[in-house]
Amino acid sequence: MVINVCVGSACHLKGSYNIISKFEDLIKEYGLDDKVVVKAAFCLGQCTKAVSVKIDDGPISSVNEDNIIDFFKANVLKEA
Repeated sequence: MVINVCVGSACHLKGSYNIISKFEDLIKEYGLDDKVVVKAAFCLGQCTKAVSVKIDDGPISSVNEDNIIDFFKANVLKEA
């Protein structure tokens, strides 16, 4: 599974690097290092929804520090 996190201008300003770091922490915490990879992506085309996140070929979602844990549990843990 690949989690693509936008690092374009709008997402960068809204904390995309913090989101990447938190995803990496959650992956380690749940022991998913061998199943899940986080990658930076340049502009996923949903700038108004920053921080934009896309898992594999799925839909683009808006993730922030308030909803990242719920997003991770619902979209990563259930699929990994």
